[in-house]
Amino acid sequence: MRKLKVGLVGAGRGTGYGSQFRNHTRTEISAICDINPESLEKMRVTFGLKKSQAFENYDDFVKADIDIIFLGTPMPFHAEQAIKALENDKHVLSEVTMATTVKDCENIIRTVKKTGKKYMMAENYFYFHFIQEWKRIIEEEKLGRIFYAESEYVHEIRNLLRDPKTGKLLWRSSRPPIYYCSHCLGPLLMLLDDRVIKATASGKAISMVKEVGIGAIDMQVGIFETQKGATIKMLRSQVVPREPPLVYYSIYGTKGCVENGRWAHPYSSDITTGILYIEGEDKVARKVDWTYSDPKAPGEARKGGHGTSEYYLVKDFIDAIDNDTKPPIDAVRAADITIPGLIAHESAMKGNIWLDVPHFE
Repeated sequence: MRKLKVGLVGAGRGTGYGSQFRNHTRTEISAICDINPESLEKMRVTFGLKKSQAFENYDDFVKADIDIIFLGTPMPFHAEQAIKALENDKHVLSEVTMATTVKDCENIIRTVKKTGKKYMMAENYFYFHFIQEWKRIIEEEKLGRIFYAESEYVHEIRNLLRDPKTGKLLWRSSRPPIYYCSHCLGPLLMLLDDRVIKATASGKAISMVKEVGIGAIDMQVGIFETQKGATIKMLRSQVVPREPPLVYYSIYGTKGCVENGRWAHPYSSDITTGILYIEGEDKVARKVDWTYSDPKAPGEARKGGHGTSEYYLVKDFIDAIDNDTKPPIDAVRAADITIPGLIAHESAMKGNIWLDVPHFE
């Protein structure tokens, strides 16, 4: 069986995921693309490619002899680039989030159906080792019926909103914090096997970082109602000063609860000390050292970044292609994870009203 040929778009995230594709027995890096010539050349050398395999123009790149395209480009380009890739007979693994408009999410779903190619959103936080452990706990019904969950993602990236040297506004300056919802909602909705049907949110004040735009909103908090009747609270900021950054989850069920710690992040530590409480098994909540990485994973699993998460994500994507099965975070699921953030921001701008969240099949 021949190897699947992979094309990487975006030198930054593309190089990270490229490490996983290069180490996978079923794939090889065959083309790369980036608009920055220096970044492109560095990437070309990293993967040992010929100059003819490096492209600055995406429209030329998408016609190359490749089977898979990984999109590691800025969020506003995801929809257009994914659709072009699918229409050029390529499978797509796209960085988060799926798109920046509801219509673009729907268009990707329609294009996947039309072309029959595989699409998966690369929500790597779902593949944290402790999230997969929680998945088993929930599937064994140890927590009972899940009725409430929380998520917080506080990651100060002021230098990515405005270039600190030139003062030029960068693309994230126009991205509302809650648009970047997949690290919060993705793991929770996958764990609950659920989707959001209604959303409201608060947060439009800009007091810490001036003259940048909606990307500098201090904090946005969303409340979401799910199809199965659960409530999810989500908190997001990209300007609040906090070190280390915070990625936090808690889940409450009728028989117990689970949460990770607030004092570690995959950039700073592999261990997050949280709790687990199961009624009938525990008198009080027990402290648990949850890990971001799978201690049993092979050594190469850590080469892509974010612990071992991207190793397992890429494996699932390739398995879906080989077995002609639905990827775990396919186009429909990706839209269900992305759209609530878009609707939540709309709610905040309209005065914290409840809005319906569309769903596309």
